[in-house]
Amino acid sequence: MPFANGTCFKPWVFTLIGIPGLESVQHWVGIPFFISFILATFGNALLVTIIRIEHSLHEPMYIFLAVLAATDLGLTFCITPKMLAIFWLQSREIHFDSCLIQMYFTHTFQCMESGILLAMAFDRYVAICEPLRHSAILTKKVLITIIMAVTIRASIIIIMCPLLIKLRLKHFRTTVISHSYCEHMAVVKLAAENVRVNKAYGLFVAFSVLGFDVIFIFLSYAFIFQAVFKLPQKEARFKAFNTCTAHIFVFLQFYILTFFTSFIHRFGFNVAPYVHILLSNLYLLVPPLLNPIVYGVKTKQIREGVIKMFTRKG
Repeated sequence: MPFANGTCFKPWVFTLIGIPGLESVQHWVGIPFFISFILATFGNALLVTIIRIEHSLHEPMYIFLAVLAATDLGLTFCITPKMLAIFWLQSREIHFDSCLIQMYFTHTFQCMESGILLAMAFDRYVAICEPLRHSAILTKKVLITIIMAVTIRASIIIIMCPLLIKLRLKHFRTTVISHSYCEHMAVVKLAAENVRVNKAYGLFVAFSVLGFDVIFIFLSYAFIFQAVFKLPQKEARFKAFNTCTAHIFVFLQFYILTFFTSFIHRFGFNVAPYVHILLSNLYLLVPPLLNPIVYGVKTKQIREGVIKMFTRKG
């Protein structure tokens, strides 16, 4: 669609640049992204499969882990295929409505991942601080309710982001998105109208979801550490703490990447554009890649499940 002399229009198609400033080498950049995509897909699919078929893993911690792996799969498939098509096939165009759909599912899966990390922190809190009541508190009904609540919260709170763009923003200065996927603020910044409502709602989502979850995860671990340090035996303290290490690592890498990327995006005015986009891509692709590795290395039951599954096949 032509754009000249400052004309503003309602776009039917957006053009995704990919990584601004690195267009000439994007085909090389696509190689590590493709490898990460394959490894993340294999690792998370393997986690879901093992937890589903191994009855010994049908416990709250592993059920939440299976949901986290399924969420990571969804997030990976939301952005990576289109990203690789941009890098390797020069397939840059995306329909306006398809862009909003990609935006919705990408941010919904992000929101779900944060909620599942909070649920996993709650599970560790109950397991360590209330070990005798763990099975009574986290019943099957409670697990289903938590997972449904996380999914519904993400679905409802994120839907307003694309809806506000669709309903409020009628005129855009350009159709070129300086990004490799349809990120909320990257699309909002193209509008030729007042976007304060859209920006305000984006901040509301960030603080009401990520901020809320981080506060309660920190509170959970404050109580956990307090309970662990009260244990009389050193071996018992080590064993209790060791059950949390994988979750702590996953939690830290997810939220550190989240807040660092958000900080750079909003305040890093002197940072090169390609750094912004690479960080945004890594923020979405690194957790799905690392999560199965971390849990596979740190969790004995999962390692045994992998060995048992492949031994059975052999």
